[in-house]
Amino acid sequence: MTPARLHSLGLLILYLTTGNGQDGKFSGPLKPMTFSIYEGQESTQVIFQFKANHFAETFVLTGETDDIFKIEPSGLLYSTRALDRETRATHHLQIAALDGNNRTVEGPVPIIIEVKDINDNRPMFLQPKYEGSVRQNSRPGKPFMYVNATDLDDPATPNGQLFYEIVIQLPKINNAMYFQIHNKTGAISLSRQGSQELDPVKNPSYNLVVSVKDMGGQNEHSFSDTASVDITVMENIWKAPDLVEIVENSTDPHPLKITQVLWNDPGAQYSLVEKEKLPTFPFSIDQEGNIYVTQPLDREEKSSYVFYAVAKDEQGKPLAFPLTISVNVKDINDNPPTCPSAVTVFEVQENERLGSSIGIFTAHDMDEENTINSILKYKILEQSPKVPMDGLFLMDEYQGRLQLAQQSLRKQDAPQYNLTVEVSDKDFKTLCSVLVNVIDINDQIPIFEKSNYGNLTLPEDTAIGSTILTIQATDGDEPFTGSSKILYRITQGDNGGRLGVDTDPKTNAGYVIIKKPLDFETEPVSNIVFQAENPEPLVSGVAYNASSFALFHLIVTDVNEAPLFSQNIFQAQVSEDVPIGTKVGNVTARDPEGLDVRYSLRDNMNWLKIDPTTGEIFSAAPLDRETTNLHRVQVVATEVGGSSLRSTSEFQLSLTDVNDNPPRLAKNYTGLFFCYPLSAPSSLIFEATDDDQRSFRGFQFTFALGSDSLRNDWEVSKINGTHARLSTKHTGFEERVYEIPIRINDGGRPPLEGLVSLPVTFCSCVEGSCFRPAGRQDGIPSVGMAVGILLTTFLIIGIILAVVFIRIRKDKGKDDAQGAQASEVKPLRS
Repeated sequence: MTPARLHSLGLLILYLTTGNGQDGKFSGPLKPMTFSIYEGQESTQVIFQFKANHFAETFVLTGETDDIFKIEPSGLLYSTRALDRETRATHHLQIAALDGNNRTVEGPVPIIIEVKDINDNRPMFLQPKYEGSVRQNSRPGKPFMYVNATDLDDPATPNGQLFYEIVIQLPKINNAMYFQIHNKTGAISLSRQGSQELDPVKNPSYNLVVSVKDMGGQNEHSFSDTASVDITVMENIWKAPDLVEIVENSTDPHPLKITQVLWNDPGAQYSLVEKEKLPTFPFSIDQEGNIYVTQPLDREEKSSYVFYAVAKDEQGKPLAFPLTISVNVKDINDNPPTCPSAVTVFEVQENERLGSSIGIFTAHDMDEENTINSILKYKILEQSPKVPMDGLFLMDEYQGRLQLAQQSLRKQDAPQYNLTVEVSDKDFKTLCSVLVNVIDINDQIPIFEKSNYGNLTLPEDTAIGSTILTIQATDGDEPFTGSSKILYRITQGDNGGRLGVDTDPKTNAGYVIIKKPLDFETEPVSNIVFQAENPEPLVSGVAYNASSFALFHLIVTDVNEAPLFSQNIFQAQVSEDVPIGTKVGNVTARDPEGLDVRYSLRDNMNWLKIDPTTGEIFSAAPLDRETTNLHRVQVVATEVGGSSLRSTSEFQLSLTDVNDNPPRLAKNYTGLFFCYPLSAPSSLIFEATDDDQRSFRGFQFTFALGSDSLRNDWEVSKINGTHARLSTKHTGFEERVYEIPIRINDGGRPPLEGLVSLPVTFCSCVEGSCFRPAGRQDGIPSVGMAVGILLTTFLIIGIILAVVFIRIRKDKGKDDAQGAQASEVKPLRS
């Protein structure tokens, strides 16, 4: 056997053993087709068995065979060695069928072989070592360098998908990673902690070991590679400038450069942002980072400014945190001193000692405090009047303290002084007005016009608020001041506070008034002593004496007064079931003159009676809380003898409940019905109540049928303390009214039970309402009966009308006959 035949036999065996001999799966007619084959498989692989028409004797293969693809004369397409996608990913072939004369009888048709990728290539960094630099405080997450790797495998499959990560960082301080890498792009940037903590002084350089893996880094069989990255940390030049100082009201040309900010790299776009909204923002920045003030500033209008400088990239994204720019406006002496007010007023008491401080005069200067521009000097230029001499006052040159310089002042010499004060700073002077009022001191005591106002007799029923006496004292101090105002105080004879004294603010007269009732029986005669004093304290060495005291004798006369009850309202409480004649309370009253008192009741309604001598009150009739739970009566106390004066008080008697009322139905149940005939056992709900007082838990009734004979037909079940359900036990009831007796027990002390009757009607229903024909209802006449009653009524009315008519005719006939007779006997008049 020739080698060619042996090769064909081997392919046939391979074709059959791989299952390709099954028609329709790996064989078919000659037509355009596409096959996908994994690279790196066995050297010989059968691809497809083509079939041609009966004229074809052989097949030929052309195109990008790369001496890998062959075809047998029988049409069996196969590969002779493993494929490599990285060498050629797609092979474009043509197959034609030839007859015995090598003429094409079918085709050529295109055949495409797609080589599918397997992970047979490891990723490789483009260079084994990378170098980069970064500024401290750079924005976290913004890349400052990239590392790149390649993989010959198909990038559209996981085989060519790369995953970057930082394996080692040296040095690693406090176990913190200062750098981070984008796992897909290889972009290296600072972490948030690195942005805050990188310092070129402490560590000017770092080394990273970066790895790259294929299969997206998610497969344990993935390939990897590593590279070294050296990073130099450079000082951050994006720093806030020092405090900027600008002289106010500058006359230099504007805009005027005041400072500059710079981003670490060229190409940044700069802008300013206000911290506080101002009517006009007087600063600007150019794209070189130069910051300008655009107009003169006034320190007195605003002494400082704070705003932010921002650097952005070409896309308008911030490159780093904004910088705070602080500007202080330096003061110049451009404001004169100002007076605190048009006239500054001070007061000084007469007889003050030499050197006494009168007050501190403080002027103002709008220039900056604690600088030479705002240091003020004070000087008195003029005093008016100059009595008793000039130079009475002295003012401290820098503190402005005003003092007495020559002697004590007297109001008799001058009640006030006008001073002209010069206030100056290093460039300006201002004149201010100061007024000094001389205040009278309290060196005079009040003196009564007379020391004894005699006897004053008043009845004990004098009305409260009545003015009974006017007293008068005078004071030699300045009028209408605290030194001359007089207050009157009762110092003796009125421990009960019956009297009071009001002072007239204009005349200092004292009006003695009644504040509490006078009482002859307790205090018929009193010696009242007054003292006149000032609200301001007296000066040292002056004291009140007998001239500031006065007295009068108060004599209270007796008036017959009505008895006085010890209380305005008397209250008592008893149980509602107390027997008649039980003492339920008592009242007390006394007569101021000591007379006996008799008691009586008013508006009593005969429920109570009172002992006229002792005031004890007794029940006079059965009491019922359910009728009236609170009895109110007027108690009258009348003096015995004398003028028989009387007074009244109120007695209130509240009744506590006892269980004396059995339970009952809460309402009149007359419309209870069931539709006849019953289709199933039914029920209805009813409610009970009790006239006794409800406990805090409410009523707790129990319910039961009133007759044992009903237990086969009816059932009563409790729902809650006041409601129960009446249910039928079957459906065989007649069409009539059933009276169901129900026993309701209140469970009280003692327990009471009520027997009630619940009427329940079984009737035919129309649209859910009970309907009973009129002829079948008791007491309602039938239609025939109703017609008969109506006809009888009409007949009786007709008979009555006929009798009346006949009677009227008869009366009229008599009247006519009498008239005729009268006309016959009546004489004619000529």
